[in-house]
Amino acid sequence: MHVKAALLAFVLCCGGMFLTGCTACNTKPSNPNQVRETTAETTAELKNDAKAVAQGIKEGWSRPSSDHPIDLNSASKGQLTSLPGITDEDADRIIAARPYSAEHDLLDRRLVSRDEYRKIADSITVKK
Repeated sequence: MHVKAALLAFVLCCGGMFLTGCTACNTKPSNPNQVRETTAETTAELKNDAKAVAQGIKEGWSRPSSDHPIDLNSASKGQLTSLPGITDEDADRIIAARPYSAEHDLLDRRLVSRDEYRKIADSITVKK
């Protein structure tokens, strides 16, 4: 489902960028140099927007979820902090307390609160 939403956002953004570019091109600069300059500026804006959309899609695909949980025994600090409510300090404690035999070890070892655990429970796993 996340892939469909990301692709829809990408298509909508690209469509908006195309319309913006067309509007800029319809302002009829008075000479060829102005046409060239306007086209270059619009293209640069579209390029930056397309990069931002692509980065957002990449981040969305790699974000931990119930479909793509992260392994507590091998996750990087960055992956752990991408979980809702997990701070740098939480991630450091989680890493220091490895290895885990079950996801629930986070609660048993009092590394996260019950509320924090509820927020991340579907996005974590323990591979042995």
